[in-house]
Amino acid sequence: MLEWIEQALGDGWKLTTAGGLTGEAFFAKKDNKQLFLKRNSSPFLAVLSAEGIVPKLVWTRRMENGDVITAQEWLEGRELKPSDMKDERVASLLHKIHHSTELLDMLMRIGIIPLTSDDIFQTIKQQISQLDLLKENVDVQIALKHLETLLPKTRGQKLVVCHNDLNHNNLLMSKNGSLYLIDWDNATIADPASDFGLILKWYIPRDEWRNWLKNYGIEKDDHILERMYWYLIHDSLHYLIWHLKRKEPAKVMERLRDLKELNDQVEEMF
Repeated sequence: MLEWIEQALGDGWKLTTAGGLTGEAFFAKKDNKQLFLKRNSSPFLAVLSAEGIVPKLVWTRRMENGDVITAQEWLEGRELKPSDMKDERVASLLHKIHHSTELLDMLMRIGIIPLTSDDIFQTIKQQISQLDLLKENVDVQIALKHLETLLPKTRGQKLVVCHNDLNHNNLLMSKNGSLYLIDWDNATIADPASDFGLILKWYIPRDEWRNWLKNYGIEKDDHILERMYWYLIHDSLHYLIWHLKRKEPAKVMERLRDLKELNDQVEEMF
């Protein structure tokens, strides 16, 4: 891997790993120049860069073995802290992403299929039915019932580009105050409630939800809370299955506790 990166860069660059699960991202430094390099990034990156959603794409190079190396600006700045997620700029950036026809067109062109809530519901039901440990679990059964009950409220929504992994670690603030959302490997075309629901649940106090949604651009309710909780329950079930398959019992228990909390909140609100 390193030899291909070095070949793409040329002489004189110092490489350090950028971490991550894939081990395919690096920082490169030479004199006063700094770059973030990644192997086989999605072609979606170019549009994200043009829209100012990720740091500027400097170049893209195809190697002899077919790999594609991308280089982006390495900006001085920091990841957001959990408390920063209340910043109006977070809501504004998410609104920009969800309303970008350029991003949507590119995702469609590279073959990303829009995900309807009906498709998502059938998939999660099938996955749970195949796992004996889960299909008899009371909290899982209650969660599935909530998904079924709230499903009609999720239909007929405009499906948009969603990041699908929104957390404070994926938001970067540069020294000049520019905000960027990185790590787009899980991008989907779905209900925007699947994105902002994660922010509201994990970062915003309940009594501030309406104000955050107003900053995002939602004045009309349009079943927004029902949709948000629908996707939060699905997300919790999805990761519950993921940890179970990876044989991570502590994480499984954590997800079950999270699922019970969501079930209780739905029963209180609806």
